Amino acid sequence: MANQIRKARVDEVREIQSMLASHAQRGDMLPRSLSELYDNLRDIFVYLDDDKPEIIGTCSMHICWEDLAEIRSLAVREPYQGQGIGRKLVRACISEASALGLHRIFVLTYQVEFFQKIGFWEVDKGTLPHKIWADCLKCIKFPECDETSMIIEI
Repeated sequence: MANQIRKARVDEVREIQSMLASHAQRGDMLPRSLSELYDNLRDIFVYLDDDKPEIIGTCSMHICWEDLAEIRSLAVREPYQGQGIGRKLVRACISEASALGLHRIFVLTYQVEFFQKIGFWEVDKGTLPHKIWADCLKCIKFPECDETSMIIEI
């Protein structure tokens, strides 16, 4: 299996949105609009297998502030879950954040155990900068967010 993680391309946005939408329909994450994905294309990593015609996984690292980034929209197609692909995608985001001089990455998630295994720990949402709440205001779950906030220092 020849696989690679790289930055997403414009011609892959619709496929990424479709994959995220299927996870969102199950309640695993929030949906992302095409506009939002195009606006943040440079944030998105994809996991590919040269032997498969589709994107197998995706994850985004969005810079929020001078020393803080967010992991967003981590998704791996169901048949490939449990093979370490999600962990590799998160590690790619952490590596890029480190190279950019960022020191902390947070995530809002339902997958607490998964992120704990990578080194994230739970924090009170109130400890995160107010800038992140601009995105929360657009969320269908605001103000009753049931995701867990977690952070890692790098």
